Amino acid sequence: MTITPVILCGGTGTRLWPLSREGYPKQFWPLVSARTMLQETAGR
Repeated sequence: MTITPVILCGGTGTRLWPLSREGYPKQFWPLVSARTMLQETAGR
């Protein structure tokens, strides 16, 4: 059996507006470190 990890993320980009937008949500911004939140999650 193969296990495939899946990282769920989404939203409308309204909480950190104008930095976060629907086309470029906060998961793709390096907010906490030099890496994006998505990269940090994948690294864990």
